[in-house]
Amino acid sequence: MKNIINLLVVLFVSQLIIAQDYKFGKVSKEELQEKFNSLDSSASATYLYKYRKTFYEYQEQKGFQLITEIHERIKIYNQEGFDYATKAINLHKSGSYHETVTGLKAYTYNLAEGKIEDTKLKKDGIFKTEKSKYRNETKFTMPNIKEGSVLEYEYKIISPFYQNVDEFHFQYAIPVKKLEAQFQAPEYYNFKVNVKGYLRITPKVENKRDKIVFRNKSRSGGTGFGNPTSKTTFSSSTLEFNKEVSTYNLENIPALKEEPYVNNINNYRSSVKYELSYKKLPQSTIEYYSTTWEDVVKTIYKSSSFGAELNKSGYYEDDIDNLISSTSDPKKRIALIFDFVKSKVKWNEYYGYHTDDGVRKAYKEQVGNVAEINLMLTSMLRYAGLKANPVLVSTRQNGIPIFPTREGYNYVISCVELPTGNVLLDATNKYGSPNILPYRTLNWEGRIIKKGGASSQINLYPNENSKNSILMMIDLSEEGDIEGNYRSVKTNHSALSYRNRYNNSDKDDFLEKLENKYGGLEVSDFKVTNTTNLSKPIMESYKFAKESQADIIGDKIYFSPLFFLCTKENPFKLEKREFPVDFGYPSSSTYRITINLPDGYKVESLPEASALVLPENLGSFKYILSQNQSTIQLLIDTKMNTSIVSPLYYETLKSYFKQFIEKENEQIVLTKI
Repeated sequence: MKNIINLLVVLFVSQLIIAQDYKFGKVSKEELQEKFNSLDSSASATYLYKYRKTFYEYQEQKGFQLITEIHERIKIYNQEGFDYATKAINLHKSGSYHETVTGLKAYTYNLAEGKIEDTKLKKDGIFKTEKSKYRNETKFTMPNIKEGSVLEYEYKIISPFYQNVDEFHFQYAIPVKKLEAQFQAPEYYNFKVNVKGYLRITPKVENKRDKIVFRNKSRSGGTGFGNPTSKTTFSSSTLEFNKEVSTYNLENIPALKEEPYVNNINNYRSSVKYELSYKKLPQSTIEYYSTTWEDVVKTIYKSSSFGAELNKSGYYEDDIDNLISSTSDPKKRIALIFDFVKSKVKWNEYYGYHTDDGVRKAYKEQVGNVAEINLMLTSMLRYAGLKANPVLVSTRQNGIPIFPTREGYNYVISCVELPTGNVLLDATNKYGSPNILPYRTLNWEGRIIKKGGASSQINLYPNENSKNSILMMIDLSEEGDIEGNYRSVKTNHSALSYRNRYNNSDKDDFLEKLENKYGGLEVSDFKVTNTTNLSKPIMESYKFAKESQADIIGDKIYFSPLFFLCTKENPFKLEKREFPVDFGYPSSSTYRITINLPDGYKVESLPEASALVLPENLGSFKYILSQNQSTIQLLIDTKMNTSIVSPLYYETLKSYFKQFIEKENEQIVLTKI
């Protein structure tokens, strides 16, 4: 019994010794000696500790300010983790109001001959940048980074935007060993709590007392000739109030790992969003904020920088009258007005559903933000007698608007309702076409706003497949080299994507990237047609040559008939996926390849024909090979008939990709006659 007690004492003392100390600067040798994360050996880094406290602090003259305190400690295992040595802090601003960073201090810790050495972040490692009219950035890069380093920093953000509480994130691209977070809200602010993600997150909620001390100063005396001196009197008063404190305490949080075809990983990150529901300050009337989508939309619609701008028309009427006078056909009027706006007003790269300088100024100066361009477009379409309405959109980068918040949308496009269906338009991209929206806007559903502010959801994903048809004529030599001709024809979103890349690039650089993409392909006679003629598909053609595209073993030649176009790797690697696969838009690809065999060789064996079909007509794959005496013909036809595949079909989709990649890489065998 005595031995058991002694063992328990030893274990208890050992636990005390190795217990983590999360006070700033208390980095241990054990943390520095750690070689990998025992729960995720693939991690390049780990958050040893993440701390965030967000609360309200009353400041005289300014009122309540939103304060966020951050403290993070990161372990770097290898060079891939060096990215975590740079931290960028986004700071919002609007007019004369802006967020600021204070109290920044940071150290890098390393082991040197068994001793802990710390290197302090100096001012020359801190960079402050104005990123846009809405955002500043403070960025710092930690000094003396090595494999095995531990980084630690803390800072405070002071924000005048009391109504905008940044989302609390609890899951990251690397594991987290210990996370503590706290949100404190005075009784004057009532919040709605929105939770998302797959972790079970339950805060400890307490009510506590707090107070504001008001300090007053008054002067008396000194008003007459006989009493020249004055007296200053100081006094104070106290206002006590309740506050709600929500505390989160989590340990060993697994990494949220990226995988291809995710529209925005933040949609699935475990997090909590506090959305201000109403405000009731002492001796003031209650002020409600958005609590339903109807409230959100009406607030936006009634804004002077949205609804009022939409109703302005005098600045363009003469131009539109001249433009559409020759036709009454609705589709032709849509096309004419759409092309007119695209050529008339250049997008300044600013997002938002509110105008900045207004539609009149944008029209006059021929430059504007998203709202100015697409609200102008909508107004013109209405003026032309069309049933047009704006559509609120959340871009892929902004995430899916799951909960009704004003931050849920950050973009606006236009929609025309025709008897044949809706036509979606975005005039910010000069290569866009009706119902061919920029990729950034293809994000589940938007919200169409009718006159008066009523709204309903509208699907943003296209129904029609974007096609990519490839034709190749290839001469194969007995040394295994190939040369030939390549031609591709692209439509819809495939064409839009190509035009954006090609028309906005240096042509020599574009060609170099093409050659490097296929491992040193030699390209000549490169030509692209219909680069700006959006009524026709874009076509790319060139001659090519590439060495060593077949294996020569004895008197046999082995090769894949797709050569350098083969898909080598399955993009889906997770054992299980909790979130949908998002392809952006439905698509189809067709390969027609003719291979001229080298003289003196014949076909010994060909891969068998194959056909794969996904359930519910989600997609299909067809592979057909045929031959005659001197040539081989290959036809591959692949279709993905939907933009989104549910995670319920992930295993099936993963297997489907595995099978067709294996089929693409199967080899033809030629033998010498």
